Amino acid sequence: MLKEFLECGKIQNTHGVKGMMRIGHLCDSVDVFCSLTRVYTEKNGEYKEHKVVSAHEHGAVILLSLEDITTIEEAQLLKGGMLYARREDLPLEEGSHFIADLIGLKVYDAESGRLYGTLTDVMNRGASDVYEIKTPSGEVLMPAVDEFVREVDLERGIFITPIEGMFPDEV
Repeated sequence: MLKEFLECGKIQNTHGVKGMMRIGHLCDSVDVFCSLTRVYTEKNGEYKEHKVVSAHEHGAVILLSLEDITTIEEAQLLKGGMLYARREDLPLEEGSHFIADLIGLKVYDAESGRLYGTLTDVMNRGASDVYEIKTPSGEVLMPAVDEFVREVDLERGIFITPIEGMFPDEV
């Protein structure tokens, strides 16, 4: 089952005395995060909606002001916490997937059907994303590019064509 709420930012600190917060965004871009009109905090599995008053880039972070957080004390209570967005509020290009949907998928050889392992993380290292795949013999990092990734099916898994030696337990 796909998650309704997806992580979109981490509250790093407060900014000023009127409840503004410094956010490290987890979206594809600053523009995606700044386009959100509402974000959510989570406590004990319950999500609370917060209306965005303003969000703008400030150096390496985003300065975020929420309608219901108006003092430094209120903002400090959220420091270190995660912000979420509803799936429907985040743009997704055709043929793309949210990272949260990929984590935990099984990774198979597109030709032989051999199970290599499980996708445990997706990192961005500049030119392309990098898949971290947990295998029986350890972690393998693989560029998430068309040369290697043949198909992503959220029901069946990720099908790849790795180069020789990419997976250490190959015979």
